Amino acid sequence: MITQRLTRTSDYSWQIEPDNRMRVPGIIYGDRALVDAMDNKVWEQLRNVACLPGIVKAAYAMPDAHWGYGFPIGGVAAFDPDKGGIISAGGVGFDISCGVRTLHTGLTRDAIMQHKEALADALAYAIPAGLGSTGQIHLRGREMEDMLKGGARWAVEQGWGAAADLARIEEHGCMAGAEPDEVSERAKKRQKNEMGTLGSGNHYLEVQQVVEIYDRKIAQAFGLSEADVVLSIHCGSRGLGHQIGTEFLQSMAISAKQHGMYLPDRELACAPINSDLGQQYLGAMRAGINCALANRQILTHLTREVFSEVLPEAELTLLYDVSHNTCKLETHDISGQARQLFVHRKGATRALGPGHPDLPAELRESGQPVLIGGSMGTESYVLAGTRESEQRAFSSSCHGAGRAMSRHQATKKWHGRAVMKELATRGILIRSPSPRGVAEEAPGAYKDVARVVEAADRAGLSRKVARLEPMVCIKG
Repeated sequence: MITQRLTRTSDYSWQIEPDNRMRVPGIIYGDRALVDAMDNKVWEQLRNVACLPGIVKAAYAMPDAHWGYGFPIGGVAAFDPDKGGIISAGGVGFDISCGVRTLHTGLTRDAIMQHKEALADALAYAIPAGLGSTGQIHLRGREMEDMLKGGARWAVEQGWGAAADLARIEEHGCMAGAEPDEVSERAKKRQKNEMGTLGSGNHYLEVQQVVEIYDRKIAQAFGLSEADVVLSIHCGSRGLGHQIGTEFLQSMAISAKQHGMYLPDRELACAPINSDLGQQYLGAMRAGINCALANRQILTHLTREVFSEVLPEAELTLLYDVSHNTCKLETHDISGQARQLFVHRKGATRALGPGHPDLPAELRESGQPVLIGGSMGTESYVLAGTRESEQRAFSSSCHGAGRAMSRHQATKKWHGRAVMKELATRGILIRSPSPRGVAEEAPGAYKDVARVVEAADRAGLSRKVARLEPMVCIKG
């Protein structure tokens, strides 16, 4: 990215000054190296987002931002429904409510080591992964409707997990306002056999060890210590979410003229929040959130079953579950006034600060856990939300490393089996049905996650708590 186009406002923030079409500035978080490495499309897309009706304060890009569809991935923007604000399917993304949940195992690294191969094989056998993967759950008719309404709460009621899990999930495991009737039959058909599956792309289930603690007080509140073994699951709403995004982007593009909206890019197709189409998308998108929450809950249950057989002394309890492709109605302080805004986070994680009433009581003093996934062979991080993030980016932070090259470029540079072999020499066991998928997700295809996390910490978006390194990774 050409930094001469930007005004540097601090060591870790840069501003796109508004022009005649922009309603607000664009703000990019990151150090100079991260911003220099960003594609110029990030600048262009963020500038276009800043042109949309009803946008409040600024359009934001997180330190892991890269080119996406409509909004940049790593983009955050909030819209006021009372000021003609819009909702955009491209501002949520195709994998609705893709997110990460991290679980304690109650074990340490030494307890895992002698069982690592057996654990890797058992998880690979029990967790359906890969493009088009299907599971043992088949939803029909009323069951599908109940899942889309109930999310993780529905999954727990069906026996997949414990009620205690729900307190550690955004929205307590169930997104209110979901409207299954707004989800097409085609989307439901795509999902009927995909519950409890990882899918492909950058999705994973990973056994990780805590190797470094940065903030001992918050780590203690989160239940984390050096040498602890945790498990993280990264996946979303599978085919259902993708179909919702595809269909509503088409509908929004067609209806733009009807609503008198100028779109600087067709990919920014959107609808007024208070329009019929806007409300229909909200209902469908919220159902997609519940699908993702239910999916991760079922995967948690399958994982617990594996641990009960291989390592029966383990106790898998949920640290937190947070999504990074959503639009949510939230209350934010704008110039001293509380306003209800629809906050889009595409490839960005909610990061509520200490004292926020939506947090569980035992986490309220420390702030929300922010779970940052690495890239198969690299470290992941646990961060915590900060009070400053409310004013800096509507309580938002980065969501991962962010791609540095396309999947096509990655397959030209790496071979999947060679990647798995190299990682095995470092003690990281990869299990995947797709060597090509492993090549696409090679660690070198991503930005330096440590640098991204450091930038988020220094910018005040979230605070570093712990660093995790992979031991076993199940990839799609």
